[in-house]
Amino acid sequence: MNTKNNLTEGSILKSLLFLTIPIIFANILQTAYQLTDTFWVGRLGSEAVAAVSISFPFIFLIISFGGGLTIAGTILVAQYKGRDDQRAVDHITSQTLMMVLIISVILAVIGYFLTPFMVNLIGAEPGVYSGAVYYMKISFIGMIFMFTYMVFQSLMRGAGDVKTPVYIVLGTVLLNLILDPLFIFGYGVMPAFGVGGAAIATIATQGLAAMIGIVLLIRGKYQIHLHLKDLKPDVPLIKKMFKLGFPASIEQSAGALGMTIMTFLVATFGTFTIAAFGIGSRILSFVIIPAMGLSMATSTLVGQNMGAKKLDRVDKIVKLSSLVGFIFLTLAGIIVFFFASQISAVFIPGETVTIQSSALFIKIMALTFGFIGIQMALSGALRGTGNTMVSMVLSIISLWVLRLPLAYILSMHTKLAEIGLWIAFPAANVTAAVITIVWFARGTWKQKQITEEIGLSDEISQETIIEEGLN
Repeated sequence: MNTKNNLTEGSILKSLLFLTIPIIFANILQTAYQLTDTFWVGRLGSEAVAAVSISFPFIFLIISFGGGLTIAGTILVAQYKGRDDQRAVDHITSQTLMMVLIISVILAVIGYFLTPFMVNLIGAEPGVYSGAVYYMKISFIGMIFMFTYMVFQSLMRGAGDVKTPVYIVLGTVLLNLILDPLFIFGYGVMPAFGVGGAAIATIATQGLAAMIGIVLLIRGKYQIHLHLKDLKPDVPLIKKMFKLGFPASIEQSAGALGMTIMTFLVATFGTFTIAAFGIGSRILSFVIIPAMGLSMATSTLVGQNMGAKKLDRVDKIVKLSSLVGFIFLTLAGIIVFFFASQISAVFIPGETVTIQSSALFIKIMALTFGFIGIQMALSGALRGTGNTMVSMVLSIISLWVLRLPLAYILSMHTKLAEIGLWIAFPAANVTAAVITIVWFARGTWKQKQITEEIGLSDEISQETIIEEGLN
């Protein structure tokens, strides 16, 4: 299949759906890791759920900082794929993998040794502390596998192959469904690891996914070929990739840090509210998966068309993606609104107070999901054009200028208490979407030309000529 022709020509809606649907499915399967953990850990009680809920923002923070760098690979692969420059695509693949793996090791070590400090910092109650530390340490040990697969998935997406990662994730998630209860509760000679068992199961399955991804890249049968000779550090390229990917890292880690700060606020209201926030956050992350998929698909589609210099087509992609995101998530929000209590009860049966609180959280947010769809579609378009700095600034405004200050003021300085935390979400969603639309309407994003700035094709062409001459 010639992915370039499919994505730079023909029906935009068809191309968008071609990319979005498999990405959504892959993201659903990825989220199934957390949902499966929450489901089985919920059988251990509210303290166990709170332990996982406290751990998740910290883990996500470190993953986001390193994982944001994979976006540089996605953008460059997409744009050079649009230019039909396969040699550049392969070279970028190798350099992205090497760079992110080194960073993942550093972040994993830091996270592991800072785990007790982080859990103490958030003020976890005694019954929650040990479980949170146990879960986080095990998760950090396996971070290199998680990062490896993230790189594979991001690069394949940039090339336009969104189906292969789905097959891999499907197999590992099915395996995780078996391993989760086995490691959490034990069976036969297998001891019960409790909360930590969920992390062990996830590491095992993600390790398998990472190994499969590397093998496929080395074989080179899926549009990208990992050449061992390209693993030699290309310092100028790495610097340029870091400059492109660092804003994305800041954007994602700032979002994750915002979750951590929000968890600090939530923790002041006790274990039941923490558990409610954990469940509500999981549901939110599940519901916005279509918007995430649309955002990622938009990045690839915009990137390849930018590389092919089809700016009029890029403009149409942006408008269509935003409209689809708004309509789809609004419909999803309406459904979630009416079934909030039933959804919450699935994760922690019998805990009436937690169910009521998390259901209220979900209902307050649900009817503004469409605005999340708009913002994420436009953010994906910005990243696809290489405007990662602008995307970062708009994201920081959404969270740090709007949501967190509102959450603090409404919960700490009004009679709303924890309900003030929940209200901050929809208020920020609507305002941020409006700001992003206004900025995007200016059209300055069209001026970004990443492939010209990096000039990779010329550099690689010279290297190839030299190599061939030596041979």
